[in-house]
Amino acid sequence: MPAEREQPELEQRIVELETRLAFQEHALAELSDALAASRIEAAEHAEVLRRTLEAVKQSRGEFYADPADEPPPPHY
Repeated sequence: MPAEREQPELEQRIVELETRLAFQEHALAELSDALAASRIEAAEHAEVLRRTLEAVKQSRGEFYADPADEPPPPHY
């Protein structure tokens, strides 16, 4: 008789474990999707930053004169 009484308990524990496993699989899939989206966003930000830095480097010459082209100060 004790074995018969343990059967519903065992089934209940198995159902609970399967439920937990399903929840963890779902949570893992959501985390994986969020990580993939985050990596894509980080790559996009890195590209924007790279282009911005390149634009700043190119425009730097337009704002500042080359010191070699400047005449010497008057005290020389």
